[in-house]
Parts: sequence; C-alpha cells; structure tokens
Amino acid sequence: MVLNKYIKPIVLLAASLYSIMASAQEVYTIKFATLIPADTAWMKELDTWTQQITAKSQGRLVFKIYPGGVMGDEPDVLRKMRSQQLQGAFFTGYGVGRIYSPARVVEMPFFFKNTDESDYVRNALMPEIEKGFRENGYELIGWPEVGFIHFFSKAPIKSLADLKSRKIWLWQGDPMGEAFASAADIAPIPLSIVDVYTQLSAKHGSIDTVYNAPFGAMAMQWHTRLNYATNIPMTNALGAIVLDSRYFNKLPDDLQKLIRVSGKELGMRITMQGRADYQRSIEILKKSGMVFQWDWNESEWQELLGLRDSAAAKLAESGYIPQSYFDRSRHLLEQYRQAVVKK
Repeated sequence: MVLNKYIKPIVLLAASLYSIMASAQEVYTIKFATLIPADTAWMKELDTWTQQITAKSQGRLVFKIYPGGVMGDEPDVLRKMRSQQLQGAFFTGYGVGRIYSPARVVEMPFFFKNTDESDYVRNALMPEIEKGFRENGYELIGWPEVGFIHFFSKAPIKSLADLKSRKIWLWQGDPMGEAFASAADIAPIPLSIVDVYTQLSAKHGSIDTVYNAPFGAMAMQWHTRLNYATNIPMTNALGAIVLDSRYFNKLPDDLQKLIRVSGKELGMRITMQGRADYQRSIEILKKSGMVFQWDWNESEWQELLGLRDSAAAKLAESGYIPQSYFDRSRHLLEQYRQAVVKK
C-alpha cells in the first residue's frame, strides 16, 4: 500500500517529463513551392535560407522545397495552400494580387523613376500591406523584387505599333495585364506561365512576345526562343515570400520570430542580388545574340503614361487597386521627390 502511494506520482511525473521532451523535439515541416527553377542563384539563396533555419532551430523547423513550377502555376499553389497541402510559397506580383491586390500598386508600370522612389513608397505602405495579407490568411515573411520587366520577342520591336502587332503573352487571369491590354487596345494570348516555353518552342506557337525580367527570361530558358528585347523596362516587379497563417500561428514563438527575421533578410538579399545582376544579365543576353532596341521618344512616353492612367482607372473601378491606394502612393512619391529636391 505504501509503495502504491509513491508509484502513481512517479508515473505521472515521468509522463509529464516525456511530454515536455517530446514537445521540445517536435519537428515542423513547411512544404514550400516556387516557380524559380532549380540550380539558379535565387534558388540557391532559398536553399541556404532553409538550411540556416533548420540549423538555427536545432532541427525543429525543416523545409521541403518544390522548385520550377512542379506544383503548378501560382493559382494552383494558392489552392494547395488553402487546402493545406502546402504551407508556403515564393510568389510574383501575379500571385500577390490573388492574396492582397492593392499591394501591386508598387509595381504599376511607368510609375517610379528609380528604385529609391519605389523603396520609399513600398516601405511606407508595408504595414498596410502586411495587415492586408494577414487579414486574408497569409503571413508576408519577405518582400523580394523579381526585377525590371522588359518585353522579349521573336521579331523586332521598335515602336508601339510594332508591339501592338505582336502575339503577346498575357499571364492568364492577371487583372493588371488585362487592364493594360485593354487600355492599349491589344488582344493578348492568355496562357499559364508554365505553358509559355512550350508555345515559344512550337513551330506554330500561339505567342511570339513575352515579358519578364532578364534574369527570369534566362532562368526559364525563354531567351533561347527569342531574338529581341526592349531597351527600357516597364516596371520593377515585386515578389513575396508567404506562409499560410493557420500553420504559422501554430509555430512556437521563437520559430515565428526566426522566420520573420530571416525572411526579411532573405527578401533583401534577393533584391540586392537582382539589382546587382540586372546589367550583367542583359550583357549575357546580348552576347547570346539578343538584340535590345527601342528607346522611347517623348511622344511615345506620353502615350505610355496615358495608357498607365487609363489602366489605373480600370483597376480602381474594379477595386483591384482602390483609388485610395493610388492617391496615397502618389502623395508619398511626391513627398519623396520634394525631399530629394530640397537636398
């Protein structure tokens, strides 16, 4: 009887200690998808990031990466995140628009003159953008740039008339692309991004002109099917490192902090690397035979600005990017430009 009196507390203590030890060793796995092809500089950055997180978490947090679009286009990835088949992803602005579309105001074509301007506006809007992501069920972990976007084509593009005559790819279901196409009176060919290379390679493919960053065009091998590119970029496209909030909120506080801090650092590294590699990528493309052409004249520039404003009006009317976001962004931009002039 005396022995039994002590056995029960000992058993309970042992069970409690076992539970604490098991909890301390619990491993969290994040299945993470991206369109970024394997064996590219950006993919190496992602791999390094995940390895460092695993090391810093002492093996409690691990990633399984699905590169190169193996999980499908970005809408497919979002569906898999909603059904909890995936917990995270690297999205371009197209995917961002399906999470919190007002964020795309920072990649509006012909809006910023340089990256200093876009950095200022983006940083000022970031608290609102992060809140918007969270309210829609996602955590914005990092905010890398995809890079400066050019047109690439099989045929020369020396004018707006040339551009309008091409069979231009449109990322299927992209409201921003649709708004610009409508404003320019262009009838683009909507396709999933995973079908672009196939159509460029086909003898009688449906498209002959695409848009991408120089690095992106090379990473996806599109450049091997194209001969010409525009000299001047349209915009500086955004990206986002995103986790599902339901999964993120289940993580211990220390792991949440680790992901947040390291994710911001990763986004900045990719951005700085992309900016540093931009001209290098163009030089590589030129050496491969790509011809860069078409420097806009003043008349064409004014026409492009008119197309931008028309597209912005359509996006505001649809609610994709509310007018308040355009107004706030313009105010911030003017604020920044005035401060630069005063210096």
